[in-house]
Amino acid sequence: MRAVAYTTAGPLTATGPLVDVELPRPEPRGRDLLVRVEAVSVNPVDTKVRASASAEPGGHKVLGWDASGVVVAVGSEVTGFAPGDAVWYAGALDRPGSNAEFHLVDERIVGRKPASLDHATAAALPLTAITAWETLFDRLRVREPVPGAAAAILIIGGAGGVGSIAVQVARRVAGLTVIATASRPETAAWVRDLGADHVVDHSKPLAPQVEALGIGAPAYVFATTGTAGHLADIAALIAPQGRVAVIDDPQTLDIMPFKRKSVSVHWEMMFTRSLFGTPDMAAQGALLTEVAALVDAGTLRSTLSEVLGPIDAATLRRAHTLIESGRTRGKLVLQGFGPAAG
Repeated sequence: MRAVAYTTAGPLTATGPLVDVELPRPEPRGRDLLVRVEAVSVNPVDTKVRASASAEPGGHKVLGWDASGVVVAVGSEVTGFAPGDAVWYAGALDRPGSNAEFHLVDERIVGRKPASLDHATAAALPLTAITAWETLFDRLRVREPVPGAAAAILIIGGAGGVGSIAVQVARRVAGLTVIATASRPETAAWVRDLGADHVVDHSKPLAPQVEALGIGAPAYVFATTGTAGHLADIAALIAPQGRVAVIDDPQTLDIMPFKRKSVSVHWEMMFTRSLFGTPDMAAQGALLTEVAALVDAGTLRSTLSEVLGPIDAATLRRAHTLIESGRTRGKLVLQGFGPAAG
């Protein structure tokens, strides 16, 4: 099968480290689905792994987590899916990725693709939707009000992949007032169109901007990026007993400023359930099923911003370059492998 892979971690160049390769087609076992991949999207985790983690000696490392495709075979213990089912998922960090024609994934973290979306539009959502949903409902527990706080959330990095779906879920599912950050006219327009009630500029101090909105201190803050640089502002603007969630990778995170307000700080990593095989691992498949229903009902929409081209090394290198620029909005998608050689 065709795939895009690399052997040695490192920065992008004109020809590497991502290359087109031929690999054996995998066989499903146990609770595995074998999926024919139709489209994938690219996330910051792809670039971070490529830059830091080499393949095993003599092997290839295939990246890619977000995928939309069709089940072609199932393992002996699969109960929820059958060949021919159209599915979407975000994969697992400790297994080969989805930048391949055929991909193995545990059925417990898979959902049926929204019927209203094609594969490219669907592929933009799974990883970010899981991250946003788990952050809002499992970590921040936004259905439990904070006494005296505004029923509002500040989403730092509102135009990014996670921010773009978090704005929608927070506003349209959780019913919160959403304050999103954006620093350029095009990203500010993007988050307003997604449903943000207010937009503030994360290139300037956040606390005075949030205070000037006159809505009161927000109960929740979701920091998707730049957490370390915004920490003092978050501590100043959040309500007493509020809740903060973080998904980026600050070198250090000094949470002492939150003690006076008894603010709780939560990490979210959507790979935790699959990485540790937690008893509630199937919650991700159920979550994706719920998100699909909300998409088909028109409550949520895809955050696709651009289909860059086919799933090949050249297009993936371009996608990684754009992600590493830190200036993308929404999600970048690659679709199909093109005609087979020869």
